[in-house]
Amino acid sequence: MPNDARSPRLAVLIDADNASARIADGLFEEIAKIGEASVRRIYGDFSVTRSKGWSDVLARHAIIPHQQFAYTTGKNASDITLVIDAMDLLHSGRFEGFCLVSSDSDFTRLAARIREQGVDVYGFGERKTPESFRQACRRFIYTENLLPGAAASVEAEEGKAKPLQPPSAATPVISKVIEQMDSDDGWVPLGAVGTQLANLASDFDPRTYGFRKLSDLVRKTNAFELDHPEGGSMRIRLKPVPKARRGRSKKS
Repeated sequence: MPNDARSPRLAVLIDADNASARIADGLFEEIAKIGEASVRRIYGDFSVTRSKGWSDVLARHAIIPHQQFAYTTGKNASDITLVIDAMDLLHSGRFEGFCLVSSDSDFTRLAARIREQGVDVYGFGERKTPESFRQACRRFIYTENLLPGAAASVEAEEGKAKPLQPPSAATPVISKVIEQMDSDDGWVPLGAVGTQLANLASDFDPRTYGFRKLSDLVRKTNAFELDHPEGGSMRIRLKPVPKARRGRSKKS
């Protein structure tokens, strides 16, 4: 019998010119959380120094290299080949998702086109990646969070690793999501907040602020209240704003 519970099939396409080989292990560990990397291809000119690092990890992760020589200065043959392959794979109808590994905004239209077809796109790139490409993806993961020794837990606050942003930087977007959710008493499920955060900001990731779990990040901001009812799911609300003390009334 066919296994209906099979993980989503993913096509992983890597732009070697805009991605460091140092992320390889973390990249495929992250992709494994999403689905099955059925296709693993990398595009670049491996005769140049900046792409040679990938040669050492290709076999370990079963990545198929596509060598593209720069015949003409200023023309990126790797990008063109990646886009052509992506469209061929898209129209094969065999994949539930695409993982585009690059910090290049040139792939914005490709990501948008794939999503127009009803297929999910997961982007992986550096913090410098333009917002246009990040927002074109269903989810965008910063590759700095995938590097060995990256800030991925509260160990960051102990000086073992430095997060990309301080926890307080997450407060505005979390607050916005909570305010958008209907609730009579202000309490909303933390799981639902996490889902809405991904919809609102494709690049939101607790690891960016030094934590693996959203709940740990929320606690560290000190801007919210958390409650875990017995037998229920964790919930969150904004901390009540203290009422300003009224000034003394003037004597008549």
